[in-house]
Amino acid sequence: MRRKKLTLCCLTLAASLTATGQTLPYQDAQRPVDERVEDLLGRLTIEEKTKLMMNGSPAIERLGIPAWNWWSEALHGVGRNGLATVFPSCIGMACSFDNELIERIYVAVSDEARAKNTKARREGKVGKYSCLSFWTPNINIFRDPRWGRGQETYGEDPFMNAEMGLRVVRGLQGQSAFDVRRSDKYLKLHACAKHFAVHSGPEKLRHSFNVEDLPQRDLWETYLPAFKALVQQGGVQQVMCAYQRFEGDPCCGSDRLLQQILRRDWGFRGLVVSDCGAINDFYQPHRHEVSADSAAATAKAILSGTDVECGSTYKSLPQAIARGDISEQDVDTSVRRLLRGRFELGDFDSDDQVGWAQIPMSVVSSAEHRQIARQMAREQMVLLKNNGVLPLDNSTSASSRLMVMGPNAADSTMLWGIYFGKPAHTVTPLEGIQAKAGPVKYLTACSITDMTVKEMAVGGQAEAADGSTTLQMKEMGEKTYTIDEILEACREAETVVFVGGISPNLEKEQARVTAPGFDGGDRTSIELPQVQRDILKALHADGKKVVLVCCSGSAVGLAQEQEETCDAIIEAWYAGEQGGHALADVLFGDYNPSGKLAVTFYRDDTQLPPFDDYRMEGRTYRYFRGKPLYPFGYGLSYTTFEYGKARLANGKVTVSVKNTGRRKGTEIVQVYVRRPADTEGPVKSLRGYARVTLEPGEQQQVEISMPRERFEVWDSETNTMRVVPGKYDVMVGASSANADLQTLHVNLN
Repeated sequence: MRRKKLTLCCLTLAASLTATGQTLPYQDAQRPVDERVEDLLGRLTIEEKTKLMMNGSPAIERLGIPAWNWWSEALHGVGRNGLATVFPSCIGMACSFDNELIERIYVAVSDEARAKNTKARREGKVGKYSCLSFWTPNINIFRDPRWGRGQETYGEDPFMNAEMGLRVVRGLQGQSAFDVRRSDKYLKLHACAKHFAVHSGPEKLRHSFNVEDLPQRDLWETYLPAFKALVQQGGVQQVMCAYQRFEGDPCCGSDRLLQQILRRDWGFRGLVVSDCGAINDFYQPHRHEVSADSAAATAKAILSGTDVECGSTYKSLPQAIARGDISEQDVDTSVRRLLRGRFELGDFDSDDQVGWAQIPMSVVSSAEHRQIARQMAREQMVLLKNNGVLPLDNSTSASSRLMVMGPNAADSTMLWGIYFGKPAHTVTPLEGIQAKAGPVKYLTACSITDMTVKEMAVGGQAEAADGSTTLQMKEMGEKTYTIDEILEACREAETVVFVGGISPNLEKEQARVTAPGFDGGDRTSIELPQVQRDILKALHADGKKVVLVCCSGSAVGLAQEQEETCDAIIEAWYAGEQGGHALADVLFGDYNPSGKLAVTFYRDDTQLPPFDDYRMEGRTYRYFRGKPLYPFGYGLSYTTFEYGKARLANGKVTVSVKNTGRRKGTEIVQVYVRRPADTEGPVKSLRGYARVTLEPGEQQQVEISMPRERFEVWDSETNTMRVVPGKYDVMVGASSANADLQTLHVNLN
């Protein structure tokens, strides 16, 4: 039916052109975009403008405007649109500290997105999740590990969120030097910086919560820098306003956020889109209740600058105009922006004029993209503890004494995280280990939070869609284990690789589940679930060498595992479709782990401020003054590195790094800044980083750019962000911990 409608739309347009004998200005791809926009805008009725301002816009046949949907997902791969390469979760990718690889990944993602859109257009199947507007990246600050959506972000540091967000935007919008087609005159896709602003849970309160009395320092120094960078440096085409209120106004109806800061101060010319259902929250009972009805909510949102609504409240726009809540001229301001966006993407022009439309479907889930996914899955894994048990021996004799256990060991969908596509094949941790070491014993042992599980057993192999072999798992029925049964099952094993942690089924956007430690998509406790803790303790007491592989989207409290029960701990995050192979590469030493934490791992719940307090005091490595379990920027290697004396000159930090071990390895050099006179400010803030890969015994000089703007801080005297003249400490080293840093002193005029 959709294909018939699209065909009818094209026939109607063709008939119109035949009748007039000329191409209308908005149909002429050679004319300037703004000229085309004004011509088409003048031909639209208010009812047609209303349709265009909603995320699902039907075709307007009389004008030849094709159907369109602003809502597509590409969090870590094209999401919710069939076959796609599934890359690791964003929080995991942040731990690679590899800006270049992140950019390459989003070039791959945008290739797949464009190819799938072209196919959908040609088949007349354009709709939600299949157009060219992608609502990513999420650059909110991951201020509290209990937030279930923190896995969508690039961690707790504003500088890192900005740096990595910029790379995502370049890759998606066709601005990357790694994109061979970047000379095209059209934008490849629209990226979207979300959720603007001051947004990070709790999920259960997001439709009614009001962030008030937030210190201006926290707003400008923590919550806004990444958005400002993506707007002013990255040219991001869309910004999504958040659900909650800020200083009393819903973010999607906030003049301060959308008009004053975003448009006037930062000069943003693109689209503002609402989060889904956010305008509805303006007037619904027990939500924000700032508008009397849907028409008033519509007028408030548009006048504040929300151009496109994800939802249905904007259907009331004609009513709002009729009763004088808003003028059609005000509406035209938003319609201009959205029309410009579609013209710049080539949506109104034929495929033969749009270079991006020539990308073939063969790029989707290609071998090249799967290899990039595997490389990122390797780089994002963080070795938290190792007493020498790793890397494992994969010889036949050693493998016979190895057992794989845990609720995430054979779970493929866990690796996908949230907002995922459908991979051709997912390599589970068990499958990756068996591909490397041959047959090993396996026992699920428990669910994430309970001893009762649906027990699975290996039942042979089959060929996957990508030509690889995949383990076939047979469901053996539900079973409740006891600790004694678990110990008996691994009686002959010397080493147990326990793949546990938590699950995206429990931590995600408004998850409708309640389990011990979880509520509504967030966590009520950061502790490793007790059932897993008990099993690890029993395995240790039984004399086993215990390797914990923690899969999660955020920090987990692992004090007991670090100090008492585990010989090695790997934070594997949600590692994507190639996660099993990547994990095995790390476990058996074919890849030397190099990941560093993009979030602080606190010891336990007592170190966390109240979840609904948005003040930064006591939060993240920048303001936390206690002793964490693992600091931001921390991660071990199978080799060792030695730093020389750091220097700062000519806008660069230079330091020599030497591999003093016996294995090739990658070190991540980090640079932090502190203003000693500012006793109320951050204890330190990341301002630069670089990866350096060294052979055993090799030494290299590492340079990290430190232009003057990297010293910008909040000035309480002027209430602005600026470089305040005076003394600064520049700290260089392997993590944010003071013991890992050497300090340089600099005076800035």
